[in-house]
Amino acid sequence: AHAILVKSQPAKDETLTESPKQIDLWFNDAVRSEYKALAVIDSTGKRVDNHDVEQSLTNGANIHATVPTLAPGVYTVRYRVVSEDTHIVTGKFEFTIKP
Repeated sequence: AHAILVKSQPAKDETLTESPKQIDLWFNDAVRSEYKALAVIDSTGKRVDNHDVEQSLTNGANIHATVPTLAPGVYTVRYRVVSEDTHIVTGKFEFTIKP
């Protein structure tokens, strides 16, 4: 089965009052450890995450990446993972940080 994004922290369209320390994504099924990608893009199109996406050692359905302290604004999270059935799953969502 294809992996489907079921939860994220921050959540899709969530408005935060402070910068998150990391971005977490959970899928309905474990994803393969190779070829995973997670990027955080600011409103100017600049990538602002720490380029350190990892898969949880205890939960193969969770990937995460850290971010520096983000300024107020709208951010887009883009992701790409490979399902256990070898299908590539991509998606994106936004969250906002209010001053």
